[in-house]
Amino acid sequence: MRAKSLFLSFVLLLAGVLPAVASSGGGASVEVLDLTGTGMGILSLIIFVGAYTLVIFEDQLHLRKSKPVMLAAGLIWILVALTYAGMGDTQTAHEAIKGNLIEYAELFLFLLAAMTYINAMDERNVFQALRSWLVGRGFTLRTVFWVTGLLAFLISPLADNLTTALLMGAVVMAVGGNNKKFVVIACINVVVAANAGGAFSPFGDITTLMVWQKQKVEFVEFFAIFLPSLVNWLIPALIMSFSVAKERPAAMAGKISMKLGAKRIIILFLLTILTAVSFHNFLHLPPATGMMLGLGYLGFFSYYLKKKEQRIHTGNLPLDMTGHNPDEHIQGGHGETFDLFRKIARAEWDTLLFFYGVILCVGGLGQFGYLAMISAYMYLDLGPTTANVLVGILSAIVDNIPVMFAVLTMDPVMSHGQWLLVTLTAGVGGSLLSIGSAAGVALMGSARGVYTFGSHLKWTWAVALGYAASIVCHLWVNADKFH
Repeated sequence: MRAKSLFLSFVLLLAGVLPAVASSGGGASVEVLDLTGTGMGILSLIIFVGAYTLVIFEDQLHLRKSKPVMLAAGLIWILVALTYAGMGDTQTAHEAIKGNLIEYAELFLFLLAAMTYINAMDERNVFQALRSWLVGRGFTLRTVFWVTGLLAFLISPLADNLTTALLMGAVVMAVGGNNKKFVVIACINVVVAANAGGAFSPFGDITTLMVWQKQKVEFVEFFAIFLPSLVNWLIPALIMSFSVAKERPAAMAGKISMKLGAKRIIILFLLTILTAVSFHNFLHLPPATGMMLGLGYLGFFSYYLKKKEQRIHTGNLPLDMTGHNPDEHIQGGHGETFDLFRKIARAEWDTLLFFYGVILCVGGLGQFGYLAMISAYMYLDLGPTTANVLVGILSAIVDNIPVMFAVLTMDPVMSHGQWLLVTLTAGVGGSLLSIGSAAGVALMGSARGVYTFGSHLKWTWAVALGYAASIVCHLWVNADKFH
């Protein structure tokens, strides 16, 4: 995706000159005009707002979030193409959307590989075994509150905040049972911890991955916001822990063990992450290519597992998810085969297509000049620190992915400390509301009727204290990076 020089745009607009030059992801020069006041520009904004309104009410409408944004993306780019064609320019829209598609392709391949590994570990009972171990310890509710929060904070940098929240949420509900008060507080704690843990790792959240892939922050530099992220979780956790009883729930009977190859898949996943980092740091290639190489590791290991488990691979319908299992029969037994393509098919396609719609929608609005206008107001009039704090608050209302993508597309001139600040705020700001992050939305679905928007809102003040404290901590700890 192209990067825009917003300060230049602002100067040109003040001088009455409309064009602002930007470079596309492919390196070509793309002209961006101020078309915010045109009928086509206003219509595109209305389409985006309408589509995102449907996304916000996804649970009430039972309409997958990818559908409205995909439709909106197509319509907006039709308006972009028609607008530029009306001015006799048939190249600008073409070059601009190519930059968007390259941006999405890198994100898509990276996430597809990561999701496939997560699904493989899930099928091998990695997460279930962890849950069984935690539930079977016979901890008090307050201990479970702290353990699930700590594990959410530590696991999310690798497994992403969404997967981590679902895992720890399952533990919370298994332990809490009918104790609704505990389930609510523990779920809030898990959401805050998962989002905070994901903020200091490129693999912890989509926004951090986007920042890393745009080379705004290097891999090891994310750890500079470890302490602010920890503060973001610890303060609300400490406040909420006083409301958790010390009673001891009944221990869970039975034990779940990991399947054959589970530990080796974990090692391969860590090796894949190392490969992606090496591709980026040493070979100067996109991290997505390293992740796809890592997917190749899993592909060969899946072949080994089939042979080891003496399963017959028919391969008739490798992507069929209708319930029919062509690999049902096994030599000497029964069960489902480990099939790499089934793990790929189980990826969260609604989420992957949602990212497509968001990236193209934001890119289209950028071609009409809306991002330049917003950037000029936020980063020039208000200042980068205030703007980046507002980014976190806004991400709790809208969603951190389109907000962060808009910031990266606007590409304001900021110090390294400010880029770390916006990475932090976009990552943890979604914890302010239950609808502000994928982790919160997922847990509302898992603990439907118990963990709700209203129940989370009662503790928003505590989460806000952690949000403010994390910003102050970053401004103090990383003061040298703001020069």
